[in-house]
Amino acid sequence: MNSDDFIKFLKRLSLDGLSVLNTSIPKSKFIPLDLSETNDELKTIDVSSSEKLGIYVNNYIKTNNAQVAFGGYLEKRNIYKRSNHFNKKEDQERNIHLGVDLWCDVETPVYTPFDATLHSFNNNTNYGDYGPTIVLKHRIMGNEFYTLYGHLSLNSLNNLEAGKVFKKGDKIATLGETVVNGDYPPHLHFQIIKEIQNFKGDYPGVCSKTDLEFYQNNCPNPNLLLKLNY
Repeated sequence: MNSDDFIKFLKRLSLDGLSVLNTSIPKSKFIPLDLSETNDELKTIDVSSSEKLGIYVNNYIKTNNAQVAFGGYLEKRNIYKRSNHFNKKEDQERNIHLGVDLWCDVETPVYTPFDATLHSFNNNTNYGDYGPTIVLKHRIMGNEFYTLYGHLSLNSLNNLEAGKVFKKGDKIATLGETVVNGDYPPHLHFQIIKEIQNFKGDYPGVCSKTDLEFYQNNCPNPNLLLKLNY
């Protein structure tokens, strides 16, 4: 299935949108958040500090009478400049975000939007990385694809083994705190992956401009499933 057909397939999977957080949170309580390098408000904030970024995000959520701030797909961000994990090659800085972030409280439960089997899991401990991560494998109408959940709690990885079966709506994890989630304010990184390649418990969630065409085709916008309003 080519990338265009994959996008059409994802769009058909839900008319009203699927949830990876508690379904009791109404869509009216989700607010879009811009963390791109073009957001002038961030120019006065030290985004390398998880504490200062967390204050900004939390104040934004409260000011807008929301519970969850979301966004970030293909967003070019300055936050990754703080870590060598994203800047190993000078001419290929990785700063383009490939998933949707859902910023909310630590320990918020995370659910699978589809029936799934556990493909893999890992604690990715590089500075600025995902921290605890789960990758699920889905097979729907003969089509196989994957979803990735990053920045989880350490407890989320307990009692897991590859091949474990989950039903749609099952709780799979909770969100981790800053000290375990890669040093970010609590949030879920949710990403769709068409071909997982040889990765296990991990997959690039940020890419360089050089590699953008490939990753954009392999990791379409998660909002095709969530259908949150921008």
